[in-house]
Amino acid sequence: QVELVESGGGLVQAGGSLRLSCASSGRTFTNAVMRWYRQAPGKEREFVAVINRSGGGTTYADSVKGRFTISRDNAQNTVSLQMNSLKPEDTAVYYCNARIPELGLNLWGQGTQVTVSS
Repeated sequence: QVELVESGGGLVQAGGSLRLSCASSGRTFTNAVMRWYRQAPGKEREFVAVINRSGGGTTYADSVKGRFTISRDNAQNTVSLQMNSLKPEDTAVYYCNARIPELGLNLWGQGTQVTVSS
């Protein structure tokens, strides 16, 4: 079965940048639509970005448009989230998500903490 492991989180000052990575195990990565979500303390998990199977199509939450970029490397079984111009409101645990509806697959990583100081 596929396992997702996020990395790259940390502490950064407002206006700074951070790059998150999600490593996948298993052979189904290429068939999965990949998403990043985030969850701040006391709030529900919210959608951040999505990338299609080929990597040619992306969609972003309004709150991160123009600042975040999602990408994937199917050869390496990884998906990344480049975060620029970070704001304190971006502080959250960021989660990687993989979905293959045809197989009923919906997997989540353990999350990585991103803290943006003002």
